[in-house]
Amino acid sequence: MIKNTTIAAISTAPGIGGIAVIRVSGIDALKYCNAIFDSQRESFSLEKLEANTVIFGRIINSKAELVDEVLLTVFRAPHSFTGENIVEISCHGSTFIQQQILQLLLEQGCELAQPGEFTQRAFLHGKMDLSQAEAVADLIASTSVASHRMAMNQMRGGFSNELLKLRTKLLNFVSLVELELDFNEEDVEFANRTQLKTLATNIEKLISKLSESFRIGNALKKGIPVALVGETNVGKSTLLNVLLNEEKAIVSEIHGTTRDVIEDSININGITFRFIDTAGIRDTKDKIENMGIERTYQKIEQASIVLWIVDCTELSEHIEWLTERIAKRATGKKIILVFNKIDKIAEEEREVLGLLFEQFEGERIYISARERINTEGLQNALIKAAELPEITESDVVVNNVRHFEALQHAHSAICRVIDGIESGISGDFLSQDIRDCMHHLGEITGQISNDEILGNIFSKFCIGK
Repeated sequence: MIKNTTIAAISTAPGIGGIAVIRVSGIDALKYCNAIFDSQRESFSLEKLEANTVIFGRIINSKAELVDEVLLTVFRAPHSFTGENIVEISCHGSTFIQQQILQLLLEQGCELAQPGEFTQRAFLHGKMDLSQAEAVADLIASTSVASHRMAMNQMRGGFSNELLKLRTKLLNFVSLVELELDFNEEDVEFANRTQLKTLATNIEKLISKLSESFRIGNALKKGIPVALVGETNVGKSTLLNVLLNEEKAIVSEIHGTTRDVIEDSININGITFRFIDTAGIRDTKDKIENMGIERTYQKIEQASIVLWIVDCTELSEHIEWLTERIAKRATGKKIILVFNKIDKIAEEEREVLGLLFEQFEGERIYISARERINTEGLQNALIKAAELPEITESDVVVNNVRHFEALQHAHSAICRVIDGIESGISGDFLSQDIRDCMHHLGEITGQISNDEILGNIFSKFCIGK
């Protein structure tokens, strides 16, 4: 898949800014940039410039007109991000200037870079493995300290190193097992089955540990889904607006105002929570509202944390009916009972609330969303319910669905190896299962890959990266 073309793209975010960076990579990067660059020095050639050098000059068009004054940074193969010659043009952040420079490069012979093509070339030239390449996209998209640390660790090879150790151990043993097949008539055993079982058991534990970390990694990467549920007019939308600190949802005294799902995310103490405001649950004949209520049930099932909002001033006659519908779909999830509008009732009335919900064993929070009373306490309750450990730069955490699925397949294969050793199956079957485990581990780092998988991965990157 390695191409000999030279590609170019604007690598900074779209729009107007102080500066913008246009990246050019490929065998003719220096040649094409030299053709549009004027250093105002006699006999100057960009192609003769030393690597890792920054030079000031001007970009000129075919009519010798000045386009912009720029800084050019030169990186030479193989010591560059892509492993190819790279020139990065730092110009003023006008969108007009950016497009003018890019157009001049295309006229010289550059091709527009596809999404993720710079990182893809880095992978193809061996500058990083596939899991590290995917971590580049995660790093760009990181929105919290934890997600940043995860991406940095993976990009520096923390996850890859763990997998490499596993594959190396498996490779050593599969070589011995397959060597036995050449001496099957002599009944020779090169691979000690006791040692192999010990190794396989240890690998199974490590793969299981990595797989189990996906719950944490996925939550940190995408945000922990929190569903705000309850009857109509209990203050779900008001609470959402308070948590997000913006008027995201329409607030009205009319019952059934929220008929669709409203979602947004916020970072609380380094953890991203994805709040989902849902339609109020009630018995209604309104067809559209019932569709919204059905979506509420779906979001409860998809959420990790459920905020059950109760109006302190107007306790429902249908608490048992409501409890049954929420509890049925929230099995195994963290439920926080939020008593809202607490500013409108007396202290002794809280005892009545406690009696009505005496069967509820989860955490209870008393707030006033409108008056912002104890909303900080609710945030602390959310952090506690998330149960996320402190992530350090050395922790290996899986946060990619593709990696998780590959680990699941590798786990099944290593379990077959353990079962095979215990049942005394022949070396050729053991060898196949060991190689199957190695195959799935290799899929994660790109040692085993195909064009379709690579195309799918890098197509999700932004252009210019």
